[in-house]
Amino acid sequence: MSERTFLLPDVGEGLVEAEIVAWKVRVGDVVVLNQPLVDIETAKATVELPSPYAGTVVALHGNVGDVMEVGKPLIVFEVGGDIGPAESAVGAEGSGPVAEGVGRTAVLVGYGVADEEAVATRRHRRTAGDSSAPTPVGAPAVATPGLAPRSTPPVRLYAKQHGVDLATLAGTGRAGLITRDDVERALSSSPVPGARPSAPITGPTSTSRFVGRELESWATGPKEERIAVKGVLRSMSDAMVQSAFTSPHAAVWVRVDVTRTVELLASLKQHANLSGVRLSPLTIAALAFCDAARHFPGINSSFDNATNEVVVRRTVNLGIAADTPRGLIVPNIKDADQLDLVAMASALDVVVDKARNGTTTPNEMIGTTLTITNVGPFGVDAAMPIIPPGTGAILAMGQIAKAPWVVNDQVVVRYVMELAMSFDHRQIDGALASAVLAHVGRFFQDPAPALIAG
Repeated sequence: MSERTFLLPDVGEGLVEAEIVAWKVRVGDVVVLNQPLVDIETAKATVELPSPYAGTVVALHGNVGDVMEVGKPLIVFEVGGDIGPAESAVGAEGSGPVAEGVGRTAVLVGYGVADEEAVATRRHRRTAGDSSAPTPVGAPAVATPGLAPRSTPPVRLYAKQHGVDLATLAGTGRAGLITRDDVERALSSSPVPGARPSAPITGPTSTSRFVGRELESWATGPKEERIAVKGVLRSMSDAMVQSAFTSPHAAVWVRVDVTRTVELLASLKQHANLSGVRLSPLTIAALAFCDAARHFPGINSSFDNATNEVVVRRTVNLGIAADTPRGLIVPNIKDADQLDLVAMASALDVVVDKARNGTTTPNEMIGTTLTITNVGPFGVDAAMPIIPPGTGAILAMGQIAKAPWVVNDQVVVRYVMELAMSFDHRQIDGALASAVLAHVGRFFQDPAPALIAG
């Protein structure tokens, strides 16, 4: 028998740390090859790590909530003979095992994205406590030291609004998850004395959400709260500082009559063949931005500081800024310029839903070439966003609202939207940026011919 140490691997590009979300094994457990060991939360995704060994767990390094450095010991195994690490634990380039060794560990191959609904996330974890094993499927939720009851963000918000303590409930959902039905049953059978439901949330997000977690009530909470900068918040902070102080930002904007876009989307939604396809102005923006890149390839570029070169790409990996319970992330749609209306709508559905559920993979977070951020649902007319590092431009969509507009010298009511674009002025000048934004604007003004031609 011999001991083998599993070091925390880099599950993405250049990640340096990860937070322990949930242990799936305990000391003394006998595990098989590729058995899930632990869920970790990186700056990019919640990831489930498989075992690179078959053997007995003799030590776990770190508790739930601890932030671990990549390359540091995570789990110690006792294995029979001189068994080496599994094929699934070798680096992406076949450079060696993700186990004991010197220097940075290779990227782990064979990991899976964890089921966000089945693990505790930062938003509903309490202070770090003891590790815990997973709840068997079909079993009611059991309170575990160091963890808050498991549920999804909408259920937690619904329970909070109605004064229901989730710690008093047994979850009937998958793996003991507390569902909305569980909360409603509690409300109908045993109302909480003195509970006052909060006002309904009518906007796109709760005002209690801040940097990916819930704060105490303004009236009853502490006078000051300090929030550790880690995970998604750390990634966003570092990226924005890097971009703001390395890329000379400039911006252009335009106000556009989008009445025909609104009418076209309303008409398409009634089409039987498009039943179930979620079409929105974001779909049109994605198609328009990709079309602009085909006409003006220079916009789909980045500045390589190391080589002092401009890199122009002939394919668009379209980043979509997503507001999630974990914070702001920007997953991307690979080869978005090859997609038609329906394919783009479906791709946007997938990328946004995965971001909100916390199941975005590390691969979906790298290689972005252009980005769109939509501030319209927040009731905002315009924004001048910071360019994501490694890209050349980001398009911001404002809200669509009725406004007076001059058509054939007559003032009429039209649907109007503000479009703005920040760009890296090192390789993109004002003329190119203006041409791109004007192209996107024309697409919105009359999308049907552009969609047919595309």
